[in-house]
Amino acid sequence: MARIRTIKPEAFHSESLAAVSLSAERTFFGLLTQADDHGRFRDQPAVIAGLLWSLRPGHGPIGVEDDLAQLHAAELICRYQGADGKRYLHIVTFGQHQRINRPSGVRHPDCPHHDHGVPREPSPLAHAPLTEPSAPVPGGVTQDAVSDESAGQERFSESSSPTQGDLTEPSTSAHGPDLGPRNRDLGTTPLGGASAPAPQTTSAKDLIGEYTAACSHRPPASVLGHLSSEVKKLLDEGIAPDHVRAGLARHRAKGLHPTTLPSLVHEAMNAAPTASGTAHRSWTNPADVAAAYGGDL
Repeated sequence: MARIRTIKPEAFHSESLAAVSLSAERTFFGLLTQADDHGRFRDQPAVIAGLLWSLRPGHGPIGVEDDLAQLHAAELICRYQGADGKRYLHIVTFGQHQRINRPSGVRHPDCPHHDHGVPREPSPLAHAPLTEPSAPVPGGVTQDAVSDESAGQERFSESSSPTQGDLTEPSTSAHGPDLGPRNRDLGTTPLGGASAPAPQTTSAKDLIGEYTAACSHRPPASVLGHLSSEVKKLLDEGIAPDHVRAGLARHRAKGLHPTTLPSLVHEAMNAAPTASGTAHRSWTNPADVAAAYGGDL
């Protein structure tokens, strides 16, 4: 049952909340009203989406999973697995900001990291944006999930899918929400028997590595992690790496939120071409009429 909770004015200039997207911040405030009197709740993105985003159908389980991944990375929530094998989350600072007069009994298992002092793993095992099968890209190259370790991060990582023989199986984990298979359109062969496009060899990991190397100072881990997710989505959609790279360059120059990357890539892809050659000059009568018209008037 939802509960009335307290939101302090300081929450709106919290550096931790400022490091996540607006949708993740809204999900965080919503979790306060759904968590039990100890700040714990079931880690089910589809259920949370129905409770908090029912009138916003554009933000479904996939968006909520991304929100939870950001909140976990910013250490605003802690996602863990109970002894019963089910997934739970714990609002880390719940006890500091909420005063419960008559708390109810324990409804969910304790958080092993904050209630029992078990250190969190450097890389969350399964709290990555929604688990998807690692789909082969044309040419046989498998686009695995982005490893943020190469981009200077230690917090975000996704395990690549195990292989058996020549078949690639979807990556699964104890904490990965199972929302069923989703088909991915890998494109079709052009009409007229033309050859297929060249294989995609540039991964999201490569682009994030280039982005980090070009920065004067290493960006925060949460920014790079969110950018990794956005870059992977764009590449999976079939956007050319050069266009994504151009969008990343604009993002680095402007210092905007990672969710603006698709708009910047669109801007780079469809920018109006600059005028080439000589500038336009209005018509004037030639100084030498005979030379200009060959004497025929």
